[in-house]
Amino acid sequence: MDLHLTDKVAVVTGGNAGIGEAIARALAAEGARVVLVARDRSRLDAVAKTLPGALTVPVDLIEPDAADRVAEAVAAEFGGADILINNAGTGSEEKILTASDDRWQFYWDLHVMAAVRLARTIAPQMKSRGGGVILHNASICATQPLGYEPIYNTTKAALVMFSKCLANELIGDNIRVNAVNPGLVMTGDWIKTAKSLTEGTDQTWEQYLQKIADDNAPIGRFATPEEVADFFVFLCSSRAAYSVGSTYYVDGGWLKVTT
Repeated sequence: MDLHLTDKVAVVTGGNAGIGEAIARALAAEGARVVLVARDRSRLDAVAKTLPGALTVPVDLIEPDAADRVAEAVAAEFGGADILINNAGTGSEEKILTASDDRWQFYWDLHVMAAVRLARTIAPQMKSRGGGVILHNASICATQPLGYEPIYNTTKAALVMFSKCLANELIGDNIRVNAVNPGLVMTGDWIKTAKSLTEGTDQTWEQYLQKIADDNAPIGRFATPEEVADFFVFLCSSRAAYSVGSTYYVDGGWLKVTT
């Protein structure tokens, strides 16, 4: 199936690891020109070396001017972007009654305001190029929260609502906006946590993660980042031209309610 993505310019935040890296690789495999955005310059450069023609923009997206710097770099190198994947994010662990304002603000800036600011800077480029696609990597936790990360749950829910509002505002400019809510995905963060929690016990980290999958996902396993990335890439393509303003669950059946 031709996804018609050859020479499309795709900005991927958090593109140096995990789901973001997998999305960037999948887009590049379809012929897209990839822009990798993340804080870690060395990791960005390592990924970019394996993706010929990739542009790296090392910025911290919680900084108010970071989106401007991303847009300026994309415009200078490619003349603008056709695709924006707002993927940058990280999990949290806290209690509502003891979490500080600074902690709330950090996650709000990373999960919500980074997407808002990038929309303001990248969407005008898309308009000038005749349209585009914006995708938000949210989480199943936006609907089905996990008890240990209330800030993550709340900010991801806000990201989903922002995605819907943005979709309504931009569809007249031929810019399609959607969100994706992944479930369990085998990323480095999950593996690091599992190794830490099982160190010095009789349980292996693999057994720990398998139990989580068995307890939560009817499919009985974690997704690979590549499986989630393939879904993102399809939504980027003209094959998904009627998909607008929606939130899609890629969760192995984990969601316990209908939406």
